[in-house]
Amino acid sequence: MAIEHDEKKGQHGTDIASTASADIVPIDMSEHGTMKRALKPRHSQMIALGGCVGTGLFVGTGATLALGGPAFLLTAFIVLVFLVYIIVTAIVEMVAYLPVGGASLSYYGTRYVSKSLGFAMGWLYVYSLGILVPYEITAGALVIDYWDSPVNVAVWITVFMVLIVGLNLLPVEYYGESEFWFSTIKVFTIVGLLILSIVLFWGGGPKQSGILGFHYWKDPGPINTWLVDGAGGRLVAFVRTLVLSAFPFTFSPELLIATSGEMQNPRKDLGKAANRFVLRLIVFYLGTVLAIGVICPSSDEDLVSSGSNAKASAFVVGIKHAGIHGLGSVVNAAILTTAWSAGNAYLYMSSRALYALAISGQAPKIFLRCTNRGVPYAAVLACSSFGVLAYLNCASSSSTVFTWFVNITNTSAFISWVCCCIVYLRFRSAYNTQGKPELPYRSWTQPYGAWFALFFFILLTLINGFNVFFPGQLSASSFFTAYIGIPAFMVTYVGHKLLKGRSDPLWITSDEINIWEGLENIH
Repeated sequence: MAIEHDEKKGQHGTDIASTASADIVPIDMSEHGTMKRALKPRHSQMIALGGCVGTGLFVGTGATLALGGPAFLLTAFIVLVFLVYIIVTAIVEMVAYLPVGGASLSYYGTRYVSKSLGFAMGWLYVYSLGILVPYEITAGALVIDYWDSPVNVAVWITVFMVLIVGLNLLPVEYYGESEFWFSTIKVFTIVGLLILSIVLFWGGGPKQSGILGFHYWKDPGPINTWLVDGAGGRLVAFVRTLVLSAFPFTFSPELLIATSGEMQNPRKDLGKAANRFVLRLIVFYLGTVLAIGVICPSSDEDLVSSGSNAKASAFVVGIKHAGIHGLGSVVNAAILTTAWSAGNAYLYMSSRALYALAISGQAPKIFLRCTNRGVPYAAVLACSSFGVLAYLNCASSSSTVFTWFVNITNTSAFISWVCCCIVYLRFRSAYNTQGKPELPYRSWTQPYGAWFALFFFILLTLINGFNVFFPGQLSASSFFTAYIGIPAFMVTYVGHKLLKGRSDPLWITSDEINIWEGLENIH
């Protein structure tokens, strides 16, 4: 297989199909076409900065604020920012060493751990990321409901679907350009809202008669109880807040790896993208939750995503309390663009995960088919089918479906991050055993951070739906959506293991892991 390499542009990196690792089934790509390295540095940097910043940050945090209060919400985000930072540094350290065109993290799971883990990870990404597409469409329906739209929700779902699928069928440079501008809108929106929050903090709103400060931390209070009273209720509220707060971070580290396959200079650009990712975690995520805790009371009924009251984000509620007319509509319009952007990103990642599986012989060859401009159209169309789940809004309230998707994808994200830690630790074990070759990117948190994150995300996976075991909380849909991800992953993993039998070890030993093959193609 010819290596995709352009001397003039300085492109480098190995095509996944060109590696001859014993863990990957070689596929003849001549009749299918290949993806192109067409994402420019400014595309990859801006996608890293804002690519997966979706409605979970703007809309979902409102309900979480109502549940736990501003202090619990901020504490939960601080914990998760640190944990996600660990995941980002681990996978970038591993992938920057050997960037592979067309790969997802499932490729590295196959190469550094076992075929069964790579297989299970690959299909986890396909269906979990696919489900996030209707989630973003559903969130868009929630936002549109702010204007009491008379148009049937099915119309808006169809519009979103056509736009998202259509953009993903265009060459990747168009996706990169659109995400560059969408991410720019997100950055300016968040920066503008943070500045507005500072103004409101000092009493700059039309209805404010003095300095607002941390008034809402005092009334209605910094923390809430949930399900039970007293100290137990506060503990339950914090744990639930921690679990729900993970959603805005879902699969955003993995986006770096998905785009690395189409970066022009992945070894260099991945490190820069990782550094900007840290900036995004601190400024965007921590700044956002601190801001909404300042300007929005956690007791406001509009924050509670139940029935027709789910009309606005915490920022919009805060703007309403400050008496600023018209700005709420502007903010909601910006949030609509984030729904479209994040939906684009998730379909992009899902289709690339399916393409990577097909290349490694773990999915039907039909998903290898690409246009002459490098778009894996068969994988894009297949993953687009998940979008029809958004039409569940026509039979149930948007907020109920919204909650289903949050629960399902939360578990999948935790499982993915557990697997990322395992794959990275096996890579580091081989790295230490085989002479410690030079790494283009190193992090001070590794490898000890990966061990810590591994333990923590296993714990979060197990307690994702802990509230269903409280009196009056158990229902078939709540239990199913909270825990279906665990058996789905295990059935995929164990099923592959049983089919392969003894030919696939539980894990490849450190001295047998192939960390060298493919380096000769990197310049």
